[in-house]
Amino acid sequence: MSEEESSAGRGGNCEEAFLSPLESTDLSSPIDITVESRAHGWRLDHYLSRLFPNHSRSELQRAISAEMVRVNGLTTRASRRVRVNDRVRVQLAPAEQSGIQPEDIPLDIVYEDSSIVVVNKPPDMVVHPGRGSGGGTLAAALQHRFDQLSDVGGQYRPGIVHRLDRDTTGVILVARDNQVHQRVASQFEQRTVRKEYWALVRGVPELESDFVRTFVCPHPRVRERMMVCGEGNGAREAVTFYRTAERFQGFALMHLFPRTGRTHQLRVHMQHIATPILADRLYLGRGEFRRGEITRGRKLPTSGDADDVLISRQALHARRLTIQHPVSGQEMTFEAPLPEDFQRTLQAMRAEAGTVA
Repeated sequence: MSEEESSAGRGGNCEEAFLSPLESTDLSSPIDITVESRAHGWRLDHYLSRLFPNHSRSELQRAISAEMVRVNGLTTRASRRVRVNDRVRVQLAPAEQSGIQPEDIPLDIVYEDSSIVVVNKPPDMVVHPGRGSGGGTLAAALQHRFDQLSDVGGQYRPGIVHRLDRDTTGVILVARDNQVHQRVASQFEQRTVRKEYWALVRGVPELESDFVRTFVCPHPRVRERMMVCGEGNGAREAVTFYRTAERFQGFALMHLFPRTGRTHQLRVHMQHIATPILADRLYLGRGEFRRGEITRGRKLPTSGDADDVLISRQALHARRLTIQHPVSGQEMTFEAPLPEDFQRTLQAMRAEAGTVA
């Protein structure tokens, strides 16, 4: 959302809310849908993939190309932008019902009760796979660990209320039944959830704190990336408050508080204000950060070798998450300790970069 993405409510791709999926997964008979306001401006294939999570986007694109999907009675393209009150009819073969295969993967449980589970997600773990592919996911580990999880998000997202990017670590919340899922997802949709991320960035912001408010949209040439863009044409508003926690020579520790939950929001916003997150391969072009980069030609202290790789994934950590408990209504804050690679990098900066007033 974004590093995270809720599985009910608004649409979007890594931290923002999904539409509530339709219960039917058998599209061998035609189904008629009226486009709601929250989906206005979405691509048709994106819209359908959110409504029918048990069918892949490529499968839906093939159905559109085969003229099995009509909008207002007319055949169209997958890239067509839907509008409020458009009538969409869709028909295709039913999806396979294999679901997620449980995997015995250790989980770092921060909190657990009969309604929710809070996990400290490690790096290099996808939250859930694409349809029918991918192992080693958080969803597979949850399926093995818990007897019951919500299925609001579909068979490939058991319990998943929101997301973190593959290499973003930290707090992620899981729902154990559908009623709880809907209540928590509603908090994400209404933006009452408070999220705090820590990031190590290259460069030092001019201000101690500020809001970054932009519109974001998919990059026109690099499918995996998002970018800051103008309003309209399906662009989504993205808002982040930041505070500069520590300043070093050429680097900073940032505390980030996203007010919205767009795909890669924090990574895009930090790049936008000229302080990109360290070791972010997708946005910075390099997927590792070495000790020697801290000194940049200055004499290196004896704390380590210049070639030491301090961190080999984006230095972004979901530090805290505050919600109202979906059953008791009590406000609860969950915190994930800094992972070892983040701590190592931060300690090296404190020792070798020198602080800036």
